[in-house]
Amino acid sequence: MEREHVVKSVKPGSIAQELEIGAGDKLLSIDNTKIEDIFDYQFLIQDDYIEVLVEKPDGEQWLLEIDKEPDEDLGIEFENGLMDEYRHCHNHCIFCFIDQMPEGMRETLYFKDDDSRLSFLQGNYVTLTNMTEHDIDRICRYHLSPINISFQTMNPELRCRMLNNRFAGEALKKVDRLYEAGIVMNGQIVLCKGVNDGEELEFSIKKLMRYLPNLESVSVVPVGLSKFRDGLYPLEPFTKEDAGEVLRMIHRYQTECFEKYGTHFIHASDEWYILAEEELPEQERYDGYLQLENGVGMIRLLLEEFQDALDRTKQDAAKAAGARRTVSVATGYLAYPYISDMCRRVMEQYADIDIRVYAIRNDFFGERITVSGLLTGQDIRDQLKGQELGGGLLLPQNVLRSGENVFLDDLTVADLEETLQVQIYIVKSSGYDFLNSILEATQRGREKV
Repeated sequence: MEREHVVKSVKPGSIAQELEIGAGDKLLSIDNTKIEDIFDYQFLIQDDYIEVLVEKPDGEQWLLEIDKEPDEDLGIEFENGLMDEYRHCHNHCIFCFIDQMPEGMRETLYFKDDDSRLSFLQGNYVTLTNMTEHDIDRICRYHLSPINISFQTMNPELRCRMLNNRFAGEALKKVDRLYEAGIVMNGQIVLCKGVNDGEELEFSIKKLMRYLPNLESVSVVPVGLSKFRDGLYPLEPFTKEDAGEVLRMIHRYQTECFEKYGTHFIHASDEWYILAEEELPEQERYDGYLQLENGVGMIRLLLEEFQDALDRTKQDAAKAAGARRTVSVATGYLAYPYISDMCRRVMEQYADIDIRVYAIRNDFFGERITVSGLLTGQDIRDQLKGQELGGGLLLPQNVLRSGENVFLDDLTVADLEETLQVQIYIVKSSGYDFLNSILEATQRGREKV
């Protein structure tokens, strides 16, 4: 079915507004070429002269001749940001977290995407099993980079079993085409104990190194196991000893890759270091933090930014005076030791600030889930009810649905504020924002007195 590309809005002062393109108009073609999706659109508007055919709500068609700067945007936002249907994942991966979610949550949380276009636009990881030769051709023609790929293993037979898809092994050949076309890639391996770890992981690392430098980085993350696993593949959690073995292998290949290629290439997510009770690597080992979305270097970057912010405020701290003000911080068990230490350093520098840090146990998904991004509003509410929260409660931004003030379980920030009787401050992911939020919350507390 041919998709209609309906304009949702236009940016003020844009080319689209100047040409009287408006909400409800339909984009029919650019340079007499029909638009399949957002990639066609972005590619075709790059020229300095284009002809755009739009249809007004009354059916009248306008052919607009546009002279503009190369790569200048038209300023159009479409009702469907992808300008096409989102592609659903057809795999049944043994490690899929969506399969481990309880019934009764909002419908969007159960959607499994496996769309290469979202990989380019939003950084999503794709398995390649949904990509046709036409998709590969377009990626190569438009030179869309980077593409993020969920490898899991480079053993084709094992990959078929892990993804429960008989074509999953064959799909790995598409990496060769992307590599030959010079497409930049990043990779991910979700490690499952007794399945793709040990010798299988080593085999995969060696295979993936052949795609350097176009394959810029590969992250290794432990499988997340919720308590809702009835009827699913029997996976076990990794132990401290397991984590140590994984890190030793990764560090060995980091050394080899850095000596040969000047990059560490293969990276362990923060969970491995915390589980193994080992120090996090220095920031130089993260090669510019290419895998933050997979929790690789997230804590190190947070600590570095925070310390820089704290150093910059030393003079302000020396001038600060007044009654002692209390604020609270809630986080997951994974980051709790680091957040606690950061708050201790704030209190050492600011004598009039008291910070109470609470580690929230994940009762909703199970105690094995320790990241803050999977905390629910009800767990935060139930565990903080009756606690001394002071003049404000700081929560990390990743506990909320993107762009909204809603938790995973549909509780809102306003709901939580009403129940806990405290103002909530949502903290962005950087260490600068963390310190600024503490200072803002304590300053507002002073102003109310």
